Amino acid sequence: MDILAIVILNYNGQPFLAKFLPLVLANADGHPVYVADSASTDSSVAYLKTTFSSVRVIELPQNEGYAGGYNRALDIIRTQYGGAMYYVLPNSDIEVTPGWLSPMLALLKANPAIAACQPKIRSYSERSLFEHAGAAGGFIDWMGYVFCRGRVFATFETDNGQYDDNRRVFWATGACLFIRAEVFHRVSGFDASFFAHMEEIDWCWRVQQLGYEVWACGQSTVYHVGGGTLHKSNPQKTFLNYRNSLFMLYKNWPSDGWLWPKILLRLVLDGASSLLFMIVGQWPDIWAILRAHFAFYGALPQLHRQRRFLKKQQTTTVSLYPKSIVWQYFAEDKKTFGEISGEQ
Repeated sequence: MDILAIVILNYNGQPFLAKFLPLVLANADGHPVYVADSASTDSSVAYLKTTFSSVRVIELPQNEGYAGGYNRALDIIRTQYGGAMYYVLPNSDIEVTPGWLSPMLALLKANPAIAACQPKIRSYSERSLFEHAGAAGGFIDWMGYVFCRGRVFATFETDNGQYDDNRRVFWATGACLFIRAEVFHRVSGFDASFFAHMEEIDWCWRVQQLGYEVWACGQSTVYHVGGGTLHKSNPQKTFLNYRNSLFMLYKNWPSDGWLWPKILLRLVLDGASSLLFMIVGQWPDIWAILRAHFAFYGALPQLHRQRRFLKKQQTTTVSLYPKSIVWQYFAEDKKTFGEISGEQ
């Protein structure tokens, strides 16, 4: 069994592989590198086989998104390649840096309770700024809105070393996720019904309910292009984010008697957010939100079964951020993590 397996999921990303895979190989510290290809229709597989002989290529039969694709790929690594103690899942559009692996491996090895961790994620194009997908570790408020150290909604902080510590967070980003393999397989991986977006937050929430922890590592930094598969302006991304957020909340929200009032409030807030799309004329995104809500209604029987199962397995209650970041950000004009959290 390997100590660490570096696993990149690819779908029609040959330009990203050409640009960023050499850096991954140069900074792999002797660990095996896999590329799991999700039935790409471009030249990805042929390019990998002719250009990178040391890369282990896994050809998946179809595109099952981030969630299903990684579930299948990591199961293949476990059953056909001997497995690994830890996995790291960098997106194909991640630029790694020298020494990026060792601090996070040390963190995982030092604390067996840590199920997942992430490095600092900075923007590839604006390199001093934190990037949208995870920044320096994520949190979630009581209404299910996510935010990060270094990025709150559309405010991106400059990395001045303010988040160079190692600390516990609520969720670690799927853009460059380090996970303990035993825990990943214990909970049957990501929820494949998510396809893509927010599956890592759902996974982090679930494992914390089993007593594990999630951390951010401030001694490791990578750079993320972002939007490599779905651009942020793509209505399908809007659909997945809104739908999957509702999926995650229904499954995992505490059993405090307020589940449905909170769900209804969240649906109203989603509707209010569509006004922003209306103002700028992004009508396909409004339709995407409506589709997301109807998809949530249709999935309720399945979600209810999942919720019952998860609550039976749960061993500890996970605390959410008790205030509304929507109110703090828009009404109180608190734009940074330090202002919102009081950790100045």
